[in-house]
Amino acid sequence: MNISMTPDLKIGASSKWLTQEWLEPRLVVVTALAILGGFIAGQTGAPEAVRGAFGLLAYIAGGFYGVQTAFASLVEERKIDVDLLMILAALGAAFIGSWPEGAILLFLFSLSNVLQDYAIGRSRNAIRGLLDLYPDTARVRRGAETLTVSFDEIAVGDVVMIEPGERIPVDGEVIDGVSTVDESPITGESLPVEKTTGDDVFAGTLNNHGALDVRATRSAHDNTLARIIQLVEDAQENQAPTERFLERFEQYYAGFILLSIALIIVIPPTLFNADFDSNFYRAMVLMTVASPCALIISVPASFISAIASSARMGVLFKGGAYLEQMAALNAVAFDKTGTLTRGKPAVTGVIPYDTVTEAELMTVTAAVEARSEHPLAKAIVAHAKKQGITPPAVTDFNAEVGRGVVAMLDGERVHAGTLKHLAATYPAPDDLQAEAERLQDAGNTVIGVVIGGRWLGLIALADQVRPEAAGVVAQLQALGVEVAMFTGDNPRVAQAIAEQTGIKRVHAGLLPQDKVAALQALQREVGVVAMIGDGVNDAPALATAHVGVAMGAAGADVALETADVVLMGDKLALIPQAIALSQKARRVVWQNIVFSLSVIVVLVMGALFINLPLPLGVLAHEGSTVIVVLNGLLALLVWPEIKRRREAAVQPAP
Repeated sequence: MNISMTPDLKIGASSKWLTQEWLEPRLVVVTALAILGGFIAGQTGAPEAVRGAFGLLAYIAGGFYGVQTAFASLVEERKIDVDLLMILAALGAAFIGSWPEGAILLFLFSLSNVLQDYAIGRSRNAIRGLLDLYPDTARVRRGAETLTVSFDEIAVGDVVMIEPGERIPVDGEVIDGVSTVDESPITGESLPVEKTTGDDVFAGTLNNHGALDVRATRSAHDNTLARIIQLVEDAQENQAPTERFLERFEQYYAGFILLSIALIIVIPPTLFNADFDSNFYRAMVLMTVASPCALIISVPASFISAIASSARMGVLFKGGAYLEQMAALNAVAFDKTGTLTRGKPAVTGVIPYDTVTEAELMTVTAAVEARSEHPLAKAIVAHAKKQGITPPAVTDFNAEVGRGVVAMLDGERVHAGTLKHLAATYPAPDDLQAEAERLQDAGNTVIGVVIGGRWLGLIALADQVRPEAAGVVAQLQALGVEVAMFTGDNPRVAQAIAEQTGIKRVHAGLLPQDKVAALQALQREVGVVAMIGDGVNDAPALATAHVGVAMGAAGADVALETADVVLMGDKLALIPQAIALSQKARRVVWQNIVFSLSVIVVLVMGALFINLPLPLGVLAHEGSTVIVVLNGLLALLVWPEIKRRREAAVQPAP
């Protein structure tokens, strides 16, 4: 078919006059007018030369792009495609004096291409529309000057001033201001996200209420939005196995059709004295209706629509191959930290000892941890802040790697660290030791606190399971997908997370190479497996899996490059949505394949046994092609997008 499957989504690309997109619809109109002119000339008794001129014009306009495509495929790629079959059928009709019917064939064939281009263009526009998220200009502060520049003139390090209601033109870091930002175009997150000093923002997102000063960390051509557009453009060239099969099938099938038509043209008149003209006409009808136009276009059209739809909800498939693999998943293996959990520890328990109060324990612990950069220390200080505790200043602070911290507070030495380290000098009371072991068995990291040689108590911390994790695991299991956890953490912590999320298969204490081995064992056992991780330390496992999925990858270079599927937002719920969309895409593809083959069979039978007229055969043939494209467009892009907008419209205000 005369359809380009790779749209120009480059930033700054401009449409040019007389491109195929502009010219082809106009040639269709010229073809129709030429056919009408030829009909009127015949009815009014105009000279044969006039009718011939109209016929020639109809053939030139109707076959303009078809001839180019067929010639390029035949000469440059040495392939026979359906365009060649259509052109030969039209020339065959003219050969036996039925040029009006040949012209009608070219008209309907060209019209079908235009309609298909329009339908598939709707899928492309869903991604090309991301370019509209860039503001035309931005206010930039450079030194003492405030300049208005176009978005592509913003340099790394520039401070961009974002007013309420404005689109953010760059990836950057907030250096001043507080606001909420609508990140749905990038991450699929329907609720606004609060932004303050130190937070990252992405190009194409919408600032809501407050003013923000953002320091650009990427250029306009290297930001998250630009890379999303490039990824989706590249994805359309990464064919699914079904697409590759049909592409090979087209060559053999087209060759078989040409051979069969040649035999039909020669054998009946030679052996059975059949009328040459009527037999030749029937052969041209057969060549037309047997062409696999709808069959060949049905698969890429559906996958393009699905890729566009998934990108709009924050899931980037890097090609139809991964979309098809996702639909066939038998198991999903999750990394733990940063995937099933938030990847940040939080205080889960404050256990004071003897007469000490919780407030006293937190005050002393936060005081000595306030100067530490360790993630556990930051979690303790954050918890104290939530409790309204202002930690006092300490002196003689010292951090001992792998052991804890020590400092002087009001003339007394305070130790906060691992129980093993503290117990060497300050043996823990039996009841406190028993409580510590209980907390550790529940998957917590336990910090002991000693001041002046006496125990104040324990602080328990743990990585927090995402609230939606258990629900997502249940959804996957309901879909018949096995769920496993691969983690480098210790077995106690891993088992605690597994119990909270409902995961039965747990592999703990794994190094990166161990994750690869465990993944390969799971693949041998169940079949197609997806690995879901953060796209950095899980890179070997992501590369080994049938489908590697990077979680929460907005702005992360490594995640965008290593994974086959990228979840731009930090939302586990996108995973079952992506699987459901891929399964729907597979159903739509097979609907289209079955429909296309059925139409070919019916039309071929009609041409063989009831003398199906060429215009009617072309109309049914090209109509089926448009139907399969529209089926993929509506099922995989239009209705999901309408549903997404409706759901976003009814979200409660934050």
